[in-house]
Amino acid sequence: MNGISQLSLCKKPENDHRPSISELSESLRRAFASVEALVSEWADRGDAVAFKDFELALRSVVMALARAAVCLFLEQREDRVVARVGTQGVASGRRFRRAPARARNLMTLFGVIRYWRTYMREVSNSPRRGYHPLDVSLGLTADRVSWNVLSMAALFATKLSFAQARSCLMPFLPVVPSTEVIEQTVLGLGHHTEDWFASAPPPEADGEVLVIMVDSKGAPTATEQELERRRGKRKQMAPAWARSPRHRSRQRRSRHPKKARPAKGDKSKNAKMATMVVLYTLRREGELLVGPINRWTYASFAPKKRAFVVALREAEKRGFSAASGKRIQVVTDGDDDLARYTAEYFPEALHTIDIIHVVEKLWDAGLCLYPEGSEELRQWVAENRERLYGGAAPVVVYHLQKSMNAIPKTGPGNKNRRERLASVIRYISKRYDKMRYHQLAAEDLEVSTGLIEGAIKNIIGRRCDQGGMRWIKERAESVLQLRCIEANGDWDAFCSFVHDRLQAKGQHQGLRVRLQTQNPASLPPAFEVAA
Repeated sequence: MNGISQLSLCKKPENDHRPSISELSESLRRAFASVEALVSEWADRGDAVAFKDFELALRSVVMALARAAVCLFLEQREDRVVARVGTQGVASGRRFRRAPARARNLMTLFGVIRYWRTYMREVSNSPRRGYHPLDVSLGLTADRVSWNVLSMAALFATKLSFAQARSCLMPFLPVVPSTEVIEQTVLGLGHHTEDWFASAPPPEADGEVLVIMVDSKGAPTATEQELERRRGKRKQMAPAWARSPRHRSRQRRSRHPKKARPAKGDKSKNAKMATMVVLYTLRREGELLVGPINRWTYASFAPKKRAFVVALREAEKRGFSAASGKRIQVVTDGDDDLARYTAEYFPEALHTIDIIHVVEKLWDAGLCLYPEGSEELRQWVAENRERLYGGAAPVVVYHLQKSMNAIPKTGPGNKNRRERLASVIRYISKRYDKMRYHQLAAEDLEVSTGLIEGAIKNIIGRRCDQGGMRWIKERAESVLQLRCIEANGDWDAFCSFVHDRLQAKGQHQGLRVRLQTQNPASLPPAFEVAA
């Protein structure tokens, strides 16, 4: 019941008639009788009966039964709501007058149903607006799709492309929303993600040590030239003989100028950086710290400072404020901006540089001294890695300085080798206080950012950094934050939060509320905005 049949279900039927409660009750009885008749029919068949065939046949009649039950429920609720509202109403100082009932198609988990509901028309202002009391009381938005269908489609879209999400829904729903509806639902939910992160309750049974990891990853974004192509005026449709996939591709290539061949080292992703925060706690059990406990993720394309504002807010929620005296460890990759914000927002925290990033610097330095892939290079890196784990970072710098001084200042490639070694020396010598790995190992604290590296690969990479993707930051922000909410295990609570919020808005203001939107939410500001 997809494709053309879906369109036919959404059309207004001829001789539109509002059935009474008695007629709907009779339809429900007939639908139930159809289920009984189907079961009896299949039970009386011969031996050549497969359960898979019976299951599919039963599903269609059960869906019809469910649609009949939904229609009866909505009609009964309409009678109760109309009796309560009366002929006039007031909401937020605005006066309304009851108008005749209007019909509506609604896409549900069981297919498309048609029901009638009273309309309350505003009489005090111009232009006059109104709302449907039944829809407001039940939390039905103006999207013509039930909340469960919308939330299910959005959940699929956090893991798959919008087109793939629609395809994966088809085996589970009689009628599925279009790709545009799914995308607009994701954008609509994106308007509520920041409020959810701010208002979500802290987890229970937390640990004693709070670990905060911060890192960034780029997602491919559309250039101005690509955006101009998307938004430009559509050309006249090609003749019927030229609409095959092969000819459409040829025409598309002919419309757009060819790109210049990229030079070595050029990057075509036009990547914009998203910053991710992973928080969790550790609990002391004997000499060990066990965890992670209550892991929580947040990611945004907003400035890096925003990540620390949110991390501080979450830390204070969990009872790890500056005045609490509890242990906080911040682990980063050595980025100067992250170090500056760590000192600003978590001055009492233990700041650690991921040792894996430092070892990568050692490999880069070793390539200035030994041939790539040689046993001498591997052994040299292993020796210096052991020095790092032993808390002897100054010794590592001493040997690097000694090796750099042994390289002549002139000669082929010597200048580049000396500059690379000097860069590694500066990187390590500026961060001695953040490389006390022997003390961290003794206290069983973190020395690397493996957990956030995996989170970045899963949350950002798998959904936002695939071949052919070109995002607009604000639109990618909605997908990214919804993926974080789903990864935190808060999807159902978040959907209930948005549903109740929209329902309360409609009840208070007397308005038809809509979840779907074509306009993404703006990126959150770097600083927390006062309410």
